[in-house]
Amino acid sequence: MPPRKHTPKKGLTQAGGSKKPPETKEDFEEELKLLAGQAKEETFSNWATQQGIVYVKAAALIALMAVYANVSLLTLSPVYGQIAATRLHQKVIWTALFIGWGGNLAFRRALPVKTIALLPLVAAYIPMAQYFLFQLSETLGAKLGPAATEALTLFPLVVLSTACLADVLEDADLSKLPKSIVGSAPGLGSYAFFKLIEGQSMRQLVAQIGKSVLQTRIGLELVLASAYSIMARSKLLVWAVPALLHTAFYNTHLMTPMATSSLNSTLHASGWSLVDRQESTTGYISVLNNHNDGFRVMRCDHSLLGGEWTKFPRKIVAEPIYSVFTQLEAVRLIQIPNKAPDSEAKALNIGLGIGTTPSALIAHGIDTTIVEIDPVVYDFANKYFGLPSNHTAVIQDAITWSQSKRDELNEHYDYIVHDVFTGGAEPIPLFTEEFLAGLKHMLKPNGVIAINYAGDFTLPPLGIVMNTIKEVFPTCRIFREGEPPSAETVEETGRDFDNVIVFCTKTGDKVTFRKPAEADFLDSLARRAYLLPKHEVDESAFSATAADAGILRANETEKLAKWHDQSALGHWAVMRTVIPSYIWQNW
Repeated sequence: MPPRKHTPKKGLTQAGGSKKPPETKEDFEEELKLLAGQAKEETFSNWATQQGIVYVKAAALIALMAVYANVSLLTLSPVYGQIAATRLHQKVIWTALFIGWGGNLAFRRALPVKTIALLPLVAAYIPMAQYFLFQLSETLGAKLGPAATEALTLFPLVVLSTACLADVLEDADLSKLPKSIVGSAPGLGSYAFFKLIEGQSMRQLVAQIGKSVLQTRIGLELVLASAYSIMARSKLLVWAVPALLHTAFYNTHLMTPMATSSLNSTLHASGWSLVDRQESTTGYISVLNNHNDGFRVMRCDHSLLGGEWTKFPRKIVAEPIYSVFTQLEAVRLIQIPNKAPDSEAKALNIGLGIGTTPSALIAHGIDTTIVEIDPVVYDFANKYFGLPSNHTAVIQDAITWSQSKRDELNEHYDYIVHDVFTGGAEPIPLFTEEFLAGLKHMLKPNGVIAINYAGDFTLPPLGIVMNTIKEVFPTCRIFREGEPPSAETVEETGRDFDNVIVFCTKTGDKVTFRKPAEADFLDSLARRAYLLPKHEVDESAFSATAADAGILRANETEKLAKWHDQSALGHWAVMRTVIPSYIWQNW
């Protein structure tokens, strides 16, 4: 019997796995719908993948560019200071963004290689270029030096990165956007993302800097150069080898033992040596010895935090090389009613430096609390400047700490010493009426405060700060560290920069100093010569520059900020007369 014939059911496949052709109109229509759906799915998947690649590439270019812009700023600060480095930084970036965005087609036509292939080379040569450009810092000066350095380092990187970004975004599908914004959306969106990453990454960089070699200024530049190399692999990478070798073996700014040894070999020839160095939250911190003159200093970026004589033996405390820190100790000498003996007194010292003033307070038997924002500064003061251990240390931002302890420490301290300055300008929030009022709240009714402000008598900020201090503490006396310069000198240099020390009482009692006893000098030559402030300043010295400026409040900090540039440039020039240029530029 012949085999029985079977008719396949609708939708089943034939032998061999092939689908049976549609037999009816309904089957044909169903098949067309299925094929159309599959084609649509495949088209959307391809489109989504392609667009995803476009935006990931664009985001990577923007992120690397934004992070490198911040690292460039950090690298400039030891040579020029934070404020001078920032002055023209944004103008360099804006110009580079404009040229790169508008010139991407020209670059594509003119360059013999893809634009993106040049990014790793430019990034690799930046540390080497910075090293040599920093040797010209004295010639370039703080006014134009940072911009000139970035014009030859960061600027070409941002131009080429932006040109590559424009190339990548040409493949972005913007058909679903309104026609009115299609032309501007890529540029505006890219810039917004750039500013977002720039802001977020700077906070992260400052928080993490110095925790490893790769988290230092030059280490980060090498990491970013590696990231560019991964993004744009090509045979051209071999040309980056000379730059990498120079950075690894000859760049003294790299925080490795070999680079430190090499730097010390250079410094020894001039009578200096590097004791220790580390990058930290407030800047590049280092301790240096001058063997010719016999002293040791601590620097933070392009400013000095203090120093002491090493050629004189340490007795009770060290001999400071700057008299301002000794004069701050005169806060003990102010005559007040019902004064507590040193053994029962409590002091608050905001800002540590090398610890000259708090060390003296501790030596007098005063229970001293030190508030310092930078852990490396505190560590170096302990290791290299003999900060006594019998004190209370608070490694925290002074504003946050004072706000959190306001009620707990009400009328707690007999003495407060306010001494904060770094980077060429004052931390503005620490001189506002609100912060000073918080310190007044912590003073006992018969307490005394000493405030050190480094400023220029020819500029308004000094007068504004004096107005603010007198608003909170009506009874004060004001001194400057050194003798005032002549009018001819001020006219010639264009500045009158000095430390200004203000002594104030809380209750309004007149500020008078008792005659120092032998014990007040702590067997120190510097204190015997400088403990009592000598150069008193009349209030009329500030009236010409800040008569109508009022006081500084937390929501009006721009009053001081707008003068930061000029003040920082003056401070940079002063620092170059205190310490030789090769110290600053070689780190």
